[in-house]
Amino acid sequence: MAGRIETAEVVIVGGGVIGASVAYHLAARGCRDVVVLERLAELGGGSTSRATGGFRAQFATEVNVRLSLLARAKLLRFRDEVGADPGYRPCGYLFLARDEAQLATLRSFAPLQRAAGLTEVIEVGPGPEEVRRWNPAVRADGVVGGTFCPSDGFIRPLALLGGYVEAARRLGVRFELDSEVVALEVAQRSGERRVTAVATRRGRIAARHLVNAAGAWAAALAKMASVELPVAPLRRQVATTEPFGGLPEDMPMTIFLEDGFHLRVRDGRVLLLWPADLPANASNPYDAAFVPSWLDGLLPRARARVPCLAAAAVDRAGCWAGLYEMSPDKHAIVGPAPGCPNFLLVNGSSGHGVMHSPALGQLAAEMILDGGAQAIDLAALRPSRFAEGQPNPASDVL
Repeated sequence: MAGRIETAEVVIVGGGVIGASVAYHLAARGCRDVVVLERLAELGGGSTSRATGGFRAQFATEVNVRLSLLARAKLLRFRDEVGADPGYRPCGYLFLARDEAQLATLRSFAPLQRAAGLTEVIEVGPGPEEVRRWNPAVRADGVVGGTFCPSDGFIRPLALLGGYVEAARRLGVRFELDSEVVALEVAQRSGERRVTAVATRRGRIAARHLVNAAGAWAAALAKMASVELPVAPLRRQVATTEPFGGLPEDMPMTIFLEDGFHLRVRDGRVLLLWPADLPANASNPYDAAFVPSWLDGLLPRARARVPCLAAAAVDRAGCWAGLYEMSPDKHAIVGPAPGCPNFLLVNGSSGHGVMHSPALGQLAAEMILDGGAQAIDLAALRPSRFAEGQPNPASDVL
């Protein structure tokens, strides 16, 4: 380890969109002695750059709906407050049910969503004609209905990241690349542990607060402070077509509840996604290499449900994979680490990190500067919930 010694009020580990959002929100509130450490040679080179850019408020739990509504409000103010365009386009999310049980499940979420402030969700159906009204390209035979939210839609993950990074830099935040954390220094004070410094191969940074925004790699960082963090990487894959004009750019994200197959159009290409289980790399759980055999299950689904895709060639070289940071209940883990109050966890978003990053950054900054989140109640996301036997209900639908 090199001999450089520095100090900072806050050190954030992870230069993806969540880490950048936390840094910006701290600096915007006057806490500008902030350092962001990124292990790669570029910011956002982990999961942020692999995200497809969906944004939705249709969720099955109140806390996720509220996170989305806070994030959406911030996206609408992003140009004025941050000085960049996050690419938010409210093209909608269309969830499709192939039987009455699936439709009943979607209906059951409506009271919760309305109570949390999401009032614009529309029930689609019954019948294929109504389904085709929202997406004419779908083969609607056998689809009994669904739900549509017009304020859901799309964002640009790297534009969101870039906006936060540049705004944070203007306010004095330092971003250090190629700075993998190799150790944390922890001291016992007043009966509790506190992280006192972060060590990289470049040197040591003493800090009053440490933020874990390391994404799929978060558990390894937490372990350095003897904190057990139940976050694990999960590979997800994306297929992209060659340029294809058969579907409009403003087509809603369309999701089939039966197996989670979904698709959207981005920059003239169709992105195809299907959350099939993939063989894990036992020697490297962080392996995000694309598995081509997955296409054998994906493409028949895509062409059967959206017939015009039979004419769309897949750009096999352009397909990619990335890592979700999964928690046991598929909800984020946000709050001070148990027994280590100056070590803030912002992890486990389970595929929703980019869309919720505007909200999570604000809430994390409030926790550090105000001693607790003010905008919304985050009790449901507290790190201790698993040890207390109180996880959130994990929905495979929403």
